[in-house]
Amino acid sequence: MDVKLLALYFLALTPCPTGLSRRGMPVLHVESLGIVVTREHKPGKFLKFTIDDGTGCIPCVLWLNQLVSPYFSRRDPSAVRFNADMAAKLASQIHLGAVARVRGKVKAYRGTLQITVSHVVLEADPNAQVLHWLDCVRLGRNCYDKFPNNRDKGKKSC
Repeated sequence: MDVKLLALYFLALTPCPTGLSRRGMPVLHVESLGIVVTREHKPGKFLKFTIDDGTGCIPCVLWLNQLVSPYFSRRDPSAVRFNADMAAKLASQIHLGAVARVRGKVKAYRGTLQITVSHVVLEADPNAQVLHWLDCVRLGRNCYDKFPNNRDKGKKSC
């Protein structure tokens, strides 16, 4: 499940035995939305970009090395080709000033949290950012903050 987070909460994720957590709730995959404010493209390798949602900036990386990476060598070649083509298409669409909804896995690279991107959607709706903020606040209050924090009970938790 993708946890919808504002940059403020993404950047405050804390280490736990199973990865990262938000107030005791394990967080592996996230969704965030913001304006693309930086972009570094290394063709055939990766696209690094940063999204700013008004509460902070989240570094993102979209890997473009599916055709040469040994990680993908044991997978079905047609699926690898499809993934490589999709990643290249997404990389060509991401430009400075675009409003992008990003989903992916939370990773730490050189001590900095980032999203390893699995999906990107460019938003055309001018209300998308406000709706995302409202969703994040609602989910934080009604779901994420209600996650049982077992540390108070002396039990090991995330």
